[in-house]
Amino acid sequence: MDREPCPWRIVDDCGGAFALGAIGGTLFHSIKGFRHAPSGQYRRLIGSLNAVKQRAPRVGASFSAWGAIFSTIDCGFVYMRKKEDPWNSIMSGALTGAILQARQGPSAMLGSAVIGGFILAMIEGTGILINRYSQMLMAQQAQDGGEMDPDQGKAEIKMPQFLTGQSSSPGQYS
Repeated sequence: MDREPCPWRIVDDCGGAFALGAIGGTLFHSIKGFRHAPSGQYRRLIGSLNAVKQRAPRVGASFSAWGAIFSTIDCGFVYMRKKEDPWNSIMSGALTGAILQARQGPSAMLGSAVIGGFILAMIEGTGILINRYSQMLMAQQAQDGGEMDPDQGKAEIKMPQFLTGQSSSPGQYS
């Protein structure tokens, strides 16, 4: 999967992260605003809309900042290491977590760096596993002749007569 070159990748990831944060923030804050509004159908709806209007853009902006920092660091690692591999993303996630927690002190930076690196390692590892599994399936399909039988592997299930409503005579169940 080819990605955009680095200057445009930062803009692309920043916009995608903003959209993700805005949608997630809208969902989260609409529910939270609905639950914390005064009772009454329209009051709850208005409370929900006000919460979304006030807080969803902030969540989107926070996600956007994370995406911009992550992509900038990732592009820096690609430039320094001269290769694009999962280690760049893992190190970028760790460094992004540390940068975003810099105001809270070194212990918060370390904890956030470990969590960021771990989360990105899980994401990259899952991507690698899915990629290898799909390659195995394609290779197996090529060996089998390329055609797959849609009925292969289906089990025939017979329903008991009393469940289907078909009996030999009324009131008689066998």
